[in-house]
Amino acid sequence: MAGKLENAQKFNQAAGALCPRLRALLLRLPEEIRSRVSEIRLHVGQPVCLWDGGSTWFLKEGGVTLLPRDGLCASKADLYESFRTLCSFSVYSYQEQIRKGYVTLRGGHRAGLAGTAVMTGGTITGMRDITSINLRVARQVDGCAQALLQRAGNLSGGLLLAGPPACGKTTLLRDIARQLSSGACGRIHKVTVVDERGELCGANRAEYGNNLGPCCDVLDGFPKAEGMLLALRSLSPEYLICDELGSGQEAEALLQSVNAGASVIASIHAGSLEQLAARPQARALLQSGAFAQVALLSGGRPGRVAKLVKAGDVLAQNTGSALPCLRGNGGGLPAIA
Repeated sequence: MAGKLENAQKFNQAAGALCPRLRALLLRLPEEIRSRVSEIRLHVGQPVCLWDGGSTWFLKEGGVTLLPRDGLCASKADLYESFRTLCSFSVYSYQEQIRKGYVTLRGGHRAGLAGTAVMTGGTITGMRDITSINLRVARQVDGCAQALLQRAGNLSGGLLLAGPPACGKTTLLRDIARQLSSGACGRIHKVTVVDERGELCGANRAEYGNNLGPCCDVLDGFPKAEGMLLALRSLSPEYLICDELGSGQEAEALLQSVNAGASVIASIHAGSLEQLAARPQARALLQSGAFAQVALLSGGRPGRVAKLVKAGDVLAQNTGSALPCLRGNGGGLPAIA
C-alpha cells in the first residue's frame, strides 16, 4: 500500500492546480492530513471542505477545524481563478470535458464542476459561472486489489465492480490493471485500458502519472464503446478494463468483446446489489454475458468488498430479495481488507 509520503505528494499535485491563495494554505497542512484527504471541495461563500472518505474537516489559516463556522470561505474569485488554473488557463481547450461536468488533471485527479449550463439548440455545450469544484485526489494504491483477485480466482469470465461514488472503484481498477499486466497475480497478461476521462492512467502528453504495468495499452480520451471496439481490432487484449459503464452502446461493445475472446473488468455506480439489479442499464450489461462475477465495494478504503456474487444471481433477483454469495454459506463474504 502507498505510504503517507506518497499520498501526501499526490495531494500536493492535486492542490497545486488550485488558485494561489488556497494552494498555499493547503500545501502547508501537516503530512498526516494531506496523506488522508481524498477530496478538496470548494463552494462559493462556504468553508473549504476536506474529506477523507469518512470525516470532514474545514480549512483554516494554519490548519484545519471540525467546525464549519471556523473554516476559511472560498470566494467567487477563488473559484474563478481555480477553474482557470485547472484548465491550464485555456478554458476553450477543455470545453468537451467541461460540458460533461469535469476536468481531468495530470496524475488522474478529477475536478467535478457545478455551475450554470450553457445551452445551444437544447443541448448542453458548456458551463459558466462555476459555483462548486470537487477536486478528487487520485492515488496509486499498489496491492489494494490483491485480496479481491485471490478471492475471485479466474477472471476470464469478466468482473464488474459495483459501488457508490468515491468508494475506490477507480483505484481498484488501476491496481487490477497493474497486477494483470505485470504478472503480479500469475502470468503476464495483455491488458488494454479504455480511459475515457484520463483518471485510470493519469495521462498527460503521452506520459502516465500512474503505473499500469509493462504490458498495458492505454486508449486515453476514447469513448468507452468506441475504445473497446478499437482495442479488439488492433491491440489483441486478453483483458479490457474501463470505468463507469452504463450506456446501451457500451453493452453492445461488451457483447462484441465477449465474442472476440477478451475478458472485461469494469465498474458501475450502485449502492447495493438490489439497486444494481433494478437499474435497466446494469441489467443490460449483465445480460451481455461479459461478467461472470460482481463485486460490491463497501467503501472506507480501496479494496474492501462487501459481497462477491455470480452475475446470474444478480439477474435472477427481484428488488429487495436476498442475494446468495458466490462463496460461503449465504451470509455474505466478510469484508476484504
